Amino acid sequence: MPKGYWIVHVTVKNPEEYAEYVRLDTPVVESFGGRFLVRGGQTETPETPQKDRHVIIEFPDFATARACYHSEAYQAAAKIRMAHSDSDIVIIEGQP
Repeated sequence: MPKGYWIVHVTVKNPEEYAEYVRLDTPVVESFGGRFLVRGGQTETPETPQKDRHVIIEFPDFATARACYHSEAYQAAAKIRMAHSDSDIVIIEGQP
């Protein structure tokens, strides 16, 4: 069964408050079997402007990736992310 992924692009507007999102989202993601493959780090965007921070999270499958995002616990954390950043999240199924 193919893995599921979140691909996240973020520009943090308020780092102090955003840290609370990171503190809350990590255990939720991990409780769904999520594993951070990329979380920040050096980037290069040679073709188009992008957000400042990029995250890739791997889940056991697409359904689990969706369930994590739509969970009550993650949605509580997401409110903090949305208030203190400009972000995009794509939930995508990997290759078989």
